[in-house]
Amino acid sequence: MDKNFQEQFTGVIKFTPPLYKQRYQFVKDLVEKYKPKKVADLGCANCTLLWMLKYCSCIEVLAGLDICARVMKEEMYKLSPLPADYLQPAERSLTITLHHGSVAHKDPCMLGFDLVTCIELIEHLEESELEKFPEVVFGFMAPSIVVISTPNSDFNPLFKRVMLFRHPDHKFEWNQVQFQSWALETAARYHYSVEFTGVGHPPTGMENVGFCTQIGVFVRKYSETSESAQLEKPLEAVYKTIFKAVYPSLKDERCLQNAVVSEVIFAIQIIKQNLLDRLMSEHKECNDDPTERKSKFHPSMNCFSKDLGKLVVEKSLEPFVDGNVAYIPLETIFSFPKVNRLCGTFAKLCKLIAGKVTLSSDGSAVVFNIEHYEN
Repeated sequence: MDKNFQEQFTGVIKFTPPLYKQRYQFVKDLVEKYKPKKVADLGCANCTLLWMLKYCSCIEVLAGLDICARVMKEEMYKLSPLPADYLQPAERSLTITLHHGSVAHKDPCMLGFDLVTCIELIEHLEESELEKFPEVVFGFMAPSIVVISTPNSDFNPLFKRVMLFRHPDHKFEWNQVQFQSWALETAARYHYSVEFTGVGHPPTGMENVGFCTQIGVFVRKYSETSESAQLEKPLEAVYKTIFKAVYPSLKDERCLQNAVVSEVIFAIQIIKQNLLDRLMSEHKECNDDPTERKSKFHPSMNCFSKDLGKLVVEKSLEPFVDGNVAYIPLETIFSFPKVNRLCGTFAKLCKLIAGKVTLSSDGSAVVFNIEHYEN
């Protein structure tokens, strides 16, 4: 018997992991393989799949569509940015939008997606909606990839408690032949290829019933934008947007500036503390022997990593004190790995911190007064 299939003495079949998780993992694996930037989930319901996909680093746009606004509104909070997203913005941009509407209608907000998922959706459609569904998804939206999953009725006899359909809202459940016939005809009509697979393996010896959930992966044969999508683009939106979240991103200049300033201040505090510790040590020596008072010194490199300290010394970028003023060269701050990675160039660093920290008259160093430490 397959490791993810268990039949209990009660006659209830259980899958490990649960079948819905296997379906979502299938989509995640597909995303990891094809790296789509824009993904739409039709029939998104409680938004669980969208929540999982928001962590995929390749995705920049996520959209969900469902006929039931109530369910989406109850669960959409899980798609909002967390405090950590603002404290450490990602390098990629991410926008998540939820729409209320029917997959039988066309709306321009659903154009331009790389991947469209329809997980356990089509069996909920009325006959009239199912007739319009292929034209909307494959003809109008015309994404590069479409994933459709639906129950396999050949598997149903293994469920002791299933009399007709697995869910009371299902309008139909196709067997393998019916689904593949519909999928092949749809693929041919709209210039897609299709491969069949599924999740939820049958028990050993009953492989002929197929997967519990059958899946069709449709790949568009041509890279050109669908002509029908261009010709039939509606002038007005028919879906109602009920949620939109724009995540903080380093691609946004303001977020990038905040992140850089935060890192620069952190670097300054490290160097500043080292300077002040050294200064206090110098003052102690001066109190013991006033003739050895120094007006200028170089701090120790204990606060740096070995490699960074070497870089600072080699470039003569040591922070120093002149009278009552301490100077930290911007080149020293730029040599901190995270500051360097965020800015990319020294000129970018200077631009982003302008007006945010106190600089020397020539703009080459951060300055701060240490007079009160010498009293």
